Amino acid sequence: MKALKLAQPAGLDALSIVDIDDPGTPGPGEIRVRLRASSLNYHDYAVVTGAIPAEDGRIPMSDGAGTVEAVGEGVTEFAEGDAVVSCFFPLWQDGEPRIADFSTTPGDGIDGYAREAVVTPASWFTRAPRGYSHAEAATITTAGLTAWRALVVNGGLKPGDTVLALGTGGVSIFALQIAKAAGAHVIITSSSDEKLERARALGADATINYRTTGNWAEAVLDITHGRGADHVVEVGGPGTLEQSIRACRIGGHISLIGILTGLGGDIPTFLLMARQQRLHGLIVGSRRHQEDFVRALEVMSFRPVIDRTFPLAQTADAFRHEESGRHFGKICLEI
Repeated sequence: MKALKLAQPAGLDALSIVDIDDPGTPGPGEIRVRLRASSLNYHDYAVVTGAIPAEDGRIPMSDGAGTVEAVGEGVTEFAEGDAVVSCFFPLWQDGEPRIADFSTTPGDGIDGYAREAVVTPASWFTRAPRGYSHAEAATITTAGLTAWRALVVNGGLKPGDTVLALGTGGVSIFALQIAKAAGAHVIITSSSDEKLERARALGADATINYRTTGNWAEAVLDITHGRGADHVVEVGGPGTLEQSIRACRIGGHISLIGILTGLGGDIPTFLLMARQQRLHGLIVGSRRHQEDFVRALEVMSFRPVIDRTFPLAQTADAFRHEESGRHFGKICLEI
């Protein structure tokens, strides 16, 4: 069968379609999944460009959605024909996080889902939301679940809260949609007025162009009459964290989920302490979180925003599109 592999040294030109052995039939406790779609995340980009080292010949992509083709002995949760979606941390089933690296993450520490079929333990997948296309389902594994955990699981989002989402990538657009579905107010930032207009069409209550409004924290305070946002979805990292702290209300919650401006830098610890805020670093979530998210998606009225879909053979072009920053929402692969 066909698969996408990453040669070393890594880079977009080091991606190629190759023939690999078929995974065969599932054993006890396993399922065979015919993969149909994946979606791009910054983490995947870091792997394929070499920012995160990977083994030579690694099959990339952490998100995978498809259909169960066969089930092994003892599997009762799934049946042939079920639509399923993968888990970012397949060994983190429930409870508090017990992993601080990507050694078990598909597409990084182990082979991922840029291939036609896999045989894995049944617990590595959950069912997909009813009625979702495979591409739509593939967006929830990393980006969607990150936003869900940031706002609902860790943040305790409630109606009337104000959410500040930085940028218009996959996580931030999911955060906008989840927050609006929960009855919250949303402020979103971008350097593109066109993207901000699209965010308003999705329900954003206020928008800020951070290129023309350099002190966007002050703008957030103006919008919220000096109170600040209850929740900040912080995807930038060191280059944006100080303004996020200033934009967040006293006692508010900041979810640190991105490193778009670098891996490390100064943190205004006194400001964070003085404003008595919770700064919570997080990476995606557990299988139980994903199961809860799937149930929630089935009663929410929104669908994932997909910018473009590329065939698997054009994965490098898909990453170049991500690299350009022109996308709004998620970029998907069709397998």
